[in-house]
This record gives sequence, structure tokens and C-alpha cells, in this order.
Amino acid sequence: MLVESPGTDHRLLDNAVWHALGGPDARMAEANDGARRYLDDVSSFAAIDEPTPAAWDALGRLVGPDGVAVLFRVGAGEPPEGWKVLQRGMGHQMIAGTLAATATFPIRALTEADVPRMLALVELTKPGPFLPRTIRLGGYHGVFEGDELIAMAGERMHPPGYTEVSAVCTHPAARGRGLAAALTAHVATVVRSRGEQPFLHVAQDNHGARRVYEQLGFTTRTMTEVVVARPPKPGSPS
Repeated sequence: MLVESPGTDHRLLDNAVWHALGGPDARMAEANDGARRYLDDVSSFAAIDEPTPAAWDALGRLVGPDGVAVLFRVGAGEPPEGWKVLQRGMGHQMIAGTLAATATFPIRALTEADVPRMLALVELTKPGPFLPRTIRLGGYHGVFEGDELIAMAGERMHPPGYTEVSAVCTHPAARGRGLAAALTAHVATVVRSRGEQPFLHVAQDNHGARRVYEQLGFTTRTMTEVVVARPPKPGSPS
């Protein structure tokens, strides 16, 4: 079910990467006159304002002929001729409502000293892109058993007035305890304490995760599209 809260206008989230990179995340951005992207050790996402040929051309110049552009938005459309689409997919963009109570765990803030453990957990669980400096985008929190990080969640994109809850993942041996819900609720509560609206994304076929988020109090606002594409080589026919 798609839900748009009465009296609210979340259209900024239709192109969340663009607005984040032009606002709170600008310190982590590279940009030209028509395209933006995160620094390549922070996040893989790039953005254009409107999917016009001129904007795609600007994006191609930004990522370079040997680079790859990863667009994440509503209505990315088809790249112009000459671009090679490497991957595409759909996902649910979900907005937090009233959050349900969750189980209680010893959650602590993660620091850059924890990045090796975070990268190991991401490699094991595949929640989505997470790079060596992704932690600098926002507050990440985790649960440990001994020295092992068994679950985490944090912040990624920051369009003005919003924060995306991201990298929600749990070690396979620790699933079923409610860790993902508790960490998602914890991060969302931190976001709300700043007066911002929490939102998140989940792949269209990840039905289990979506059920967790729905039970927690998130509702699907719209469907987003991910397009991974390589720009044409210089001198190639257009």
C-alpha cells in the first residue's frame, strides 16, 4: 500500500540523493553544473536533477568514461543511447509513522575504530552499499556479543529535513531476536530528536525486511528505481 501523509509534501524524497548532495551532504560531494555524486569511498550514489540528455551528459563527465553512475530515485528512466545499463531494480521508499515498542538491547554508538567490523558484517549480510567512509554520513549504532558486531543500523542520505535509516543488518546467527527492529527504531528516534523525518529504502523482493519495517510503523510512500550505468566512451557514436 502506498501512503502519503495528509498535509505533508514529501516530493523532495523523489530525488533524495540530489537534494542531500546539494544540502547537508554537500561536504561529501563532487559536482559539476548538472550532476552530483558522493565521494567514491563514502557512497556509490550519484544524481541528476531531471533525467534530460543534458543532465545525463553532465553525469557522464562527472563519473568519467571508466566510471559507473548509480542513480537512486523515482523515475530514473532510460539513459541516452551510448550508455550501458549494468543493473536496475525497484524498491520501496518508506516513511516512519508512530514507532512501535521493540525489545531492548545494549546498543552503542559505532566509531571509525569499528569500521573493519562493520565492513565484515556488511560483507556477510549484503544490506546494500557500505564503504570505508560511509560512517561519516551519520550516526551508526550496533549491538555486540563479546568483540563481535552482530547487528547495526545508521544514517545515510540527509535531504533537508529528512534522514535515511540505512545499513540495517544482522548476523545470520543472531536473527529472529528483534535486533533489526530495535536498531531501526533507535536510529529513527535519534533522527526525530533533531526534528527530522526518518525514512528508509528496502528492495522490492525483500519481503521479510519490509514486514519488519511495517510492524515497526513505517509505511511505503512510493517506489524508487536504482539504475547502474556506464557512460559512453569519448568518440563513441551517440
